[in-house]
Amino acid sequence: MLGPMSLHETAYAKINLALHVRRRREDGYHELETLFAFVDAGDVLTARPAPRDELRVVGEFAGTLSDPFGNIVMKALGALPRAEGLAVVLEKTLPVAAGLGGGSADAGAVFRLIERSHGWPEDWAARAARLGADVPACVGSQTCVGRGTGTELEPGPDDLAGTPVLLVNPRVPLATAPVFRGWDGVDRGPMPVGTAREIALAGRNDLEASALSLCPEIGAVLAALRNTAAWLVRMSGSGATCFALFGSEGERDAAAAAMPAGWWTLAGKLR
Repeated sequence: MLGPMSLHETAYAKINLALHVRRRREDGYHELETLFAFVDAGDVLTARPAPRDELRVVGEFAGTLSDPFGNIVMKALGALPRAEGLAVVLEKTLPVAAGLGGGSADAGAVFRLIERSHGWPEDWAARAARLGADVPACVGSQTCVGRGTGTELEPGPDDLAGTPVLLVNPRVPLATAPVFRGWDGVDRGPMPVGTAREIALAGRNDLEASALSLCPEIGAVLAALRNTAAWLVRMSGSGATCFALFGSEGERDAAAAAMPAGWWTLAGKLR
């Protein structure tokens, strides 16, 4: 059992309320505009002081992380050197390769743990960006606009905090790189401006067509969610997770109960 010195942090699930891909860059990345939002639930990290950094992964999706030493949690620990180590237990409750920024959210939680216990170096944001494009946003885990590869952040005009949300995944992993490679290269225009609700309603996810071609099950998830009382249904990130936003917790819970038994679901609220 972890002692009184243990720290706890939630790796909040990330969703993209809108994701506009503008162009392919020569460095292989894509120029994009996105509205990040975060759900009030996710993986759970527990840490305690240790002679050296350690990681143990437990939980429903622990078996999908075959190399703990290559895990982004260990990389995040290594990105913020300290005089003493941290022994981290990662309870993996979010599916992997699911468009929820699970690994990035885990890394963001590590940064918050270290900030609480040791403080941050001045260049922490650059260190976060080197771990992955979604990591800087996941450190803050607040609604924000991301540009460039997603690391250039602006505070989001957030009027959606507390909105009931349902995440649904068909339990089919979908790697990010093939979805981006399958993007058709057509610039369909910039992300709209306005409040978070206005951007979400007028925005889109430019990776949906590519993701659908690789994982047709996404279409069934979207259709099921559109058959509920949701006021917005969209795929998150590169998929395969989709989300629905609701006007009430009752509508959300009724929708969750209507999903097929084999699918993964998470009911929560936007932070």
